[in-house]
Amino acid sequence: MVHAYDRGECGVRLGLAVGKAVGPAVVRNRVKRRLREIFRRQKALVPEGYDLFVRATPASAQARYAELEQAWREAMAVLRRGDPSAAGQTTP
Repeated sequence: MVHAYDRGECGVRLGLAVGKAVGPAVVRNRVKRRLREIFRRQKALVPEGYDLFVRATPASAQARYAELEQAWREAMAVLRRGDPSAAGQTTP
């Protein structure tokens, strides 16, 4: 789930919440690494001035990298259309 907050400032920031429900520490860390890498590679898709908060669900532990990346792109497409509250509807 992705939550977006318009700060009205320059730059984009990412916050992650990967709870114990996702899995043991090794799995949680893998999910965080994947999400940070997706953010790094897809940063151009994020509108300027937003803080993004991603809450990983247990399904993200089983998702392949490509699935997470596609969900990220879909969430960013919703955000660019101007409906930040709907951005969280697409991520596993």
